[in-house]
Amino acid sequence: MTDLDVNLINGIALAFEGDAVYSYYIRRHLIFTGQTKPSQLHHLATHYVSAKAQASLIQKMLEAQLLTEKEEDIYRRGRNTNSHTKAKNADVVTYRMSTGFEAVMGFLDMTGQTERLEELIAWCIQEVETNMEKGR
Repeated sequence: MTDLDVNLINGIALAFEGDAVYSYYIRRHLIFTGQTKPSQLHHLATHYVSAKAQASLIQKMLEAQLLTEKEEDIYRRGRNTNSHTKAKNADVVTYRMSTGFEAVMGFLDMTGQTERLEELIAWCIQEVETNMEKGR
């Protein structure tokens, strides 16, 4: 897929891709840290992949100015897309921020920017684990 083609994809579709990609990386990370019990894997994964966690991560990325201008545009596109999906365990603002986060991940994956994708995911993992150690 070319960059032009990806620019025509709506934010929800990018988020759909990004959700799968980000979840995949998180699941691999947890398994490689020695977690093997399904219930424990699921519980730990929620610290990384819940709407609340993703909204917090994207907020911190924006505050730290970690995203490129293009990534911020993709975030806003995902965040501002009208979706008929209702958030299960999050308010609308948190859900939309999470959707924007996932759109960035989907965009990076679909444009073949694997190194950048993995850089941001590694940052997210470090951020979540630092907060877990602090008991947040």
